[in-house]
Amino acid sequence: MKLANDAVDQVRRRQAHTLRPDDAAYVKRARWVLLKAPENLLPHEHEKLSALAVANRPLYRAYLLKEALREMYRFAPERAAARLVSWLAWASRSRLAPFVRLARTIRQHRDGILAAIEHGLSNARLEGLNSKVRLLSHRAFGFHSADALLALVFLCCSGISIDLPSDRRPTSDPYTI
Repeated sequence: MKLANDAVDQVRRRQAHTLRPDDAAYVKRARWVLLKAPENLLPHEHEKLSALAVANRPLYRAYLLKEALREMYRFAPERAAARLVSWLAWASRSRLAPFVRLARTIRQHRDGILAAIEHGLSNARLEGLNSKVRLLSHRAFGFHSADALLALVFLCCSGISIDLPSDRRPTSDPYTI
């Protein structure tokens, strides 16, 4: 889906370069509407998408291609294989260079994509963990060794929770334990 979103964005940028400045500004402002899932669109974003469907057919076709590919992940594995074949044909005939390239890439990885649909696997958890580790490494810049970073990663990512005893009350004497 990342590659499909990138393809939509490439089509949007190319369309913006070929249009008059007034029309190009409208296409440039439509970036997030094109990348959002339809169920997450706000009412004014639906209106913007409807206007874009009339004003810029190639860009709207790119959006429909992206959404058709996203919808494929909701089908049963038997239906997904047939839908993938029809999507590949549509993308190849679309005359949108980024989607023609995307169709070639998907053909090369077709078996893996269908296996992911069949087993319901994704790399979302791994990507989330990578983001969290990247954030922790930025927080750990002041540490002098990699061991401290590893300890912080294990503490924050392993599900360990440290419960402090509840029977301790703060005292006025800082030296009393």
